[in-house]
Amino acid sequence: MGAKSFGASDFQIIFKVMCVEALPSIISAITLTLITVIGFSAMAGAVGGGGLGDVAIKYGYYRFQTDTMIYTVIILIALVQVVQSLGDYFYKKKKKKKKKKNP
Repeated sequence: MGAKSFGASDFQIIFKVMCVEALPSIISAITLTLITVIGFSAMAGAVGGGGLGDVAIKYGYYRFQTDTMIYTVIILIALVQVVQSLGDYFYKKKKKKKKKKNP
C-alpha cells in the first residue's frame, strides 16, 4: 500500500489508484460483453426474438433471398468489428496512459 504510506485516504486509494489500475481491464470486459450481447441478440432473432437475426431468418432463409441474408450477416460482422475496434482503441489508450505515469 504505497499510497497509504504517502498519506492518501481510503477514498483516494480507491478512486485514484485502484480504479485507474483496473480501468483497462474494465474496458476490455465491457467490449467483450457488448460483442457477446450482439451475438446473443442475433441468435435470439433466429428463434423469433426479433432484431437482425430475425430479419436474416425470415426474409433471407425462409424466402430464399440470399442477398438479404448476406447483408444482415455483413451488418452484424461490421457491428462487431466496430465495437471491437473501439474497445481495443480505448484499452490501448488507457494502458498507454498508465505506462506513462509509471516510468
